[in-house]
Amino acid sequence: MDLGLKDKVAIVTGGGRGMGKKICTTLAEEGARVCVNDFFADRAKSVADEINAAGGQAIGIQADVTKWDSVDAMVKQVVAKWGTVHILCNSAGIPAEPPRREEAGGRYFAQQTRAPWDATINMNVYGILNCCKAVIGYMIDQRYGKIVSTLSDAARVGEPTMVVYGGAKSFISGFSKGLAKENSRFGINVNMIASSWVTREGTQSSPEVKEREKELWGFYPLAKGLERLGLGSDMANAYAFLVSDRAEWITGQILSVNGGYCMVD
Repeated sequence: MDLGLKDKVAIVTGGGRGMGKKICTTLAEEGARVCVNDFFADRAKSVADEINAAGGQAIGIQADVTKWDSVDAMVKQVVAKWGTVHILCNSAGIPAEPPRREEAGGRYFAQQTRAPWDATINMNVYGILNCCKAVIGYMIDQRYGKIVSTLSDAARVGEPTMVVYGGAKSFISGFSKGLAKENSRFGINVNMIASSWVTREGTQSSPEVKEREKELWGFYPLAKGLERLGLGSDMANAYAFLVSDRAEWITGQILSVNGGYCMVD
């Protein structure tokens, strides 16, 4: 199936490794021109070089998505090179441990310090606000745009030891739905993908990773049947669909890509 992404201009935040990298390479394989963003310049450049070596089109740009000036400069650099922005994939994030009981090493909200709050909130609130604000004007002018952001099941159902993380992620849902309603008149689609545990590509064969992940299989209905947890490719395939015109009648929605971990109406 041709997704019609050839020559579309896409910005992927957090694209230097893991799930973000897989989104970058998947979009590039579909013919999109990809800006690989990462907080670390070497990671962004490495992924962009890999895409270009494979015959795709990519540039790597270092930017801190929590800082407006940094995001604004990145988007302007992309527009200077390729003329516009068609697609924004908000995949930058802070890794979170799965929920654990206190006796297993988890820390409930009452026992947590304030120290990690700012980083979690800045990434999941200001990171999304900055990136969407920087691209939305171009999308309105061309009456076309696709914005997809990574949500978390911790935001949908709530999880112990992940209270602040889940709360920050839940902002993305309310914001994205409002943004979708505001900008649908301009032909702009805004959606979300809810994920749970995602194994970093290349580590799934590690005995240590396999043993650790087997302990989580019971939470994911598909895990036992497939003998694995989620992969970056699962998320990337969903991203590729939602940023394509195959999904043009979908907006303001949450697509769960979680092996059945969370099943909500």
